[in-house]
Amino acid sequence: MNRFFAMISRMKYIDRWGLMNNTKTENISEHSLETAILAHALVNIANVRLNEHLDADRAAVIAMFHDASEIITGDMPTPIKYYNPEIKNAYKTVEKVAEQRLFSMLPEDLQPVYRPVISNEDAVLEQYVKAADKLSALIKCIEEVRMGNNEFLKAKESTEKAIEQMELPALKVFMEECIPSYYLTLDELG
Repeated sequence: MNRFFAMISRMKYIDRWGLMNNTKTENISEHSLETAILAHALVNIANVRLNEHLDADRAAVIAMFHDASEIITGDMPTPIKYYNPEIKNAYKTVEKVAEQRLFSMLPEDLQPVYRPVISNEDAVLEQYVKAADKLSALIKCIEEVRMGNNEFLKAKESTEKAIEQMELPALKVFMEECIPSYYLTLDELG
């Protein structure tokens, strides 16, 4: 019996931002879709504007699965996950074990197809997925602050700093050209 896809379907039950008071909860399924859309956009910006030759579709698929291990581990809050190098390294080990458990749910003939996507063995595309992941966090912070939730002010500030430190030209383009529109109302967008 192939249990992998039923397990992946459970991404919708894992909420993010567990330590924060949210006006709207966000699960890893929603987050992964947004991250996939953003990774696809970043790679397309790099290809069209910066003359790169990367696979935007593959970046989107990697992003769809980038938090799949959290089905097993849960979403560990960032302040805890990155509190010190020992915790960070231990959590990386736990993530790898969770990935292995997910792989074991696939038939052997499908494992080679999903392993490089879930484990993300592409260092170049990993940069774009990480950037998209940070953008998704920033967008969540913007949305929460726009709803009057000051709980997300510090998270927004630290996420913006993390994005500024990423040296990815396509990310700079997205920040300049796209992020301002996330501050608009529906009427202003239309």
